[in-house]
Parts: sequence; C-alpha cells; structure tokens
Amino acid sequence: MYKWIMSAVLTIACLFGVYLLAQGLPQKPHEEALPPGQEMLKITATNFNFDQQEYHVKAGTTYLVKFSNKLGKHGAEIKDLGINLTESNPSQVVTFDKPGTYELHCSIMCGQGHADMKSVVIVS
Repeated sequence: MYKWIMSAVLTIACLFGVYLLAQGLPQKPHEEALPPGQEMLKITATNFNFDQQEYHVKAGTTYLVKFSNKLGKHGAEIKDLGINLTESNPSQVVTFDKPGTYELHCSIMCGQGHADMKSVVIVS
C-alpha cells in the first residue's frame, strides 16, 4: 500500500545527490587571455626531461613563458636571456630580440639525471 513512498523518497534522494555533485564541481578551465601581440610559450618538465627537445619562437615577439612541473622538482633557466622559472615563479613575460639558439636547462638540482636535463630555445 505504501510502496510509492519508498520510490518517491529514493527519487528525491537521487535528485538531491545529483544537485550536490553538480554544485561542487570546479569551474571549467579557460585559456588565459593574452594582450594583443603577445604569444605563449609553455615549458613542461617531468623526471629529467623537458616536454620538447626544441622550442621555436619568433624574433622580436613578446611571449608569456609559462613553466609547469608534471613530475619531480624542477626549474627552467635560460642564462643568456635572464629567465629562471620555478614552481614559485612559474611565468615571465619575455621579448626575444636576438635570433639564435639558447640553452634551456633545469635550474634546481633534481637528482641523477639533472646534468642531462637540457633543451634549446631557437629564436628565428
């Protein structure tokens, strides 16, 4: 006789659960809007490797250089350009004025593969 009450309670509980889950979801990630004339260069480090062997940028262009760590504790440094990015300082705006090839290496002693953790930034 009262079977419909259990069905109604279960339905209300399920709807309430879905509502709570939907309200607790994080915001959708959105791309960072860059000022006109600025581009982005993303550098990602994992254990003893950068995500690319060569990064290509255009000479005379301003870039927002962003660094992220996927695995391990690393940094990214280009001594000739005065760039040193770490987890505490993950981005820097840089104008690549002079064409050339610049060495990118890990700036934090990260373990046995630290000496081999290198890449290059090619400005053309």
